Amino acid sequence: MLFRDKKKLIEFTNPVEVVQTDEVGDVGDCLRYIEKRVKQDKLYAAGFITYEAAPAFDKALTVLTGNELPLVWFGLYYDKKHIVQSHGVGSDYFTGEWSPTVSHMEYGRAISKIKDYIVAGDTYQVNYTFRLRADFAGDPRQLFFNLQEVQQAEYAAFVDIGSHAICSISPELFFELEDQCLVSKPMKGTCPRGKTLEQDRVFSHALFCSEKNRAENIMIVDMVRNDMGKIAEIGSVQVKRHFEIEKHPYVFQMTTTVESKTEGSFFKVMQALFPCASITGAPKVRSMQIINELESTPRGVYTGCIGYLTPNGQARFNVAIRTITINKSSCMAEYGVGGGIVWDSEMEEEYRECLTKAEIIYRKPEMFNLFESMLWQPEKGFYLLENHLDRLRDSAEYYAFKLDLEQIKKMLENYKPDNTGEGAKVRLIVDKAGNATIDSQPLIGVKSNNLKICLARNAVDVENTFLYHKTTQRQVYENAIKECPDYDDVILWNERKEITESTRANVVVLMNGRKITPPIECGLLAGTFRRHLLESRDIEEGIISVDEIKRAEQIFLINSVRGWMEAHLG
Repeated sequence: MLFRDKKKLIEFTNPVEVVQTDEVGDVGDCLRYIEKRVKQDKLYAAGFITYEAAPAFDKALTVLTGNELPLVWFGLYYDKKHIVQSHGVGSDYFTGEWSPTVSHMEYGRAISKIKDYIVAGDTYQVNYTFRLRADFAGDPRQLFFNLQEVQQAEYAAFVDIGSHAICSISPELFFELEDQCLVSKPMKGTCPRGKTLEQDRVFSHALFCSEKNRAENIMIVDMVRNDMGKIAEIGSVQVKRHFEIEKHPYVFQMTTTVESKTEGSFFKVMQALFPCASITGAPKVRSMQIINELESTPRGVYTGCIGYLTPNGQARFNVAIRTITINKSSCMAEYGVGGGIVWDSEMEEEYRECLTKAEIIYRKPEMFNLFESMLWQPEKGFYLLENHLDRLRDSAEYYAFKLDLEQIKKMLENYKPDNTGEGAKVRLIVDKAGNATIDSQPLIGVKSNNLKICLARNAVDVENTFLYHKTTQRQVYENAIKECPDYDDVILWNERKEITESTRANVVVLMNGRKITPPIECGLLAGTFRRHLLESRDIEEGIISVDEIKRAEQIFLINSVRGWMEAHLG
């Protein structure tokens, strides 16, 4: 078993005993036995509890039957070891097309029924979910590593019990217990990431200010506080950080931190909190009855929890969302997805949010670095250096790269290209860990005028974030050049038939006496020279269609190394 802890993966191997049960009546005894062995024999315990174990903690909680997994599964271990987080990216597995267990129409009917229950006063919120299923073959462990490379989830876990493998890329902490301090971080409120840092800030601020998401968050936090209160020291339950917006690779999530002091045992904590309020609804008992009525399949470990206990009394468990369960005998993978439904929920918006949460199962790890290409001149040094560093800083923040700008500035100050003549093109490369390298080439023999260009054969996807940042992930540009080998450069365009940029530069066209460059939202990199020209009002932004560029009075390609380059469509 693997579990992420403080940016490393903890690995548990060779259990001395496996404790599991399929019987609701045995769940409590199993957890008490596990806790006893951990304390008395100084063992570690690591495993999971499925959603369908809930009635073991409260008989009023209802669930579907037919869960393939044990209700409880834990391995007991003598020790643990830390392993580095990066294990490389592999493809030793195959996943077929994912199909939902409910149709779009069935999803809509369920949302409508939930709203009927809200009107009737039965519930305030119901966390309605469904499953996606696909054929699977290969190595589940490599799937986990790839998913973790994509998601960088704080509470990721991998469990292989022989018959099934579980890949949980969870961003949500169910609870952590240490030195009688109990911490939970319920997550409620989601929106997609932007394509640029500026867009990110707009989206995250909108989520922070969203009355709907705040109301849902408060509702769930109140439930967590109530659940904690069952085992907490009187007056110790506190909300520490309200409405925090967490950034993940593809979504923003709203979380709130709730803390308390407790002398409760591991079993008592589970009995008070399980299942997490963020994945049931409010009130918990009635919402789970509605879930039992409307959901068509058991959840399994999805929305249950995965985690570990240590001999020193620490416990740490995730909420098992963003989780794929693989049945090895049937070669089927299952991924659960859902969201909290309240009175003002819009069905289509909720469905889109489910699809956003499911994006990680389609994503492949992208290994790339950030870079900047800069003009260096013997007498002037680096041209537009601050613009380049600003762009590098923004992309580093967007992609969560480490970056020491002061150190990079010192490297650049001390760098002197060889054999430069009139100048050099200097390339600064920064990897995810913040390591920087510099190389250069002289500005000799590169054609800068009367460039022969053509339109790309295929449209670019404006949703591709790599279009908006200068990275070594340049497949789009390389493919466009490869398809047009007889041209000096290729002009890209999007699915709306709007011009974006060339493979090496921004585009400016002269039309009706105006020099126009496409806006960023068309799907292009914000060039540093482009920024300089916009700020000095030498050019202006405007959408340019594929037809319009063919009628342009002049076409220019611009970048900070070559400046203005005249071009013509061949």
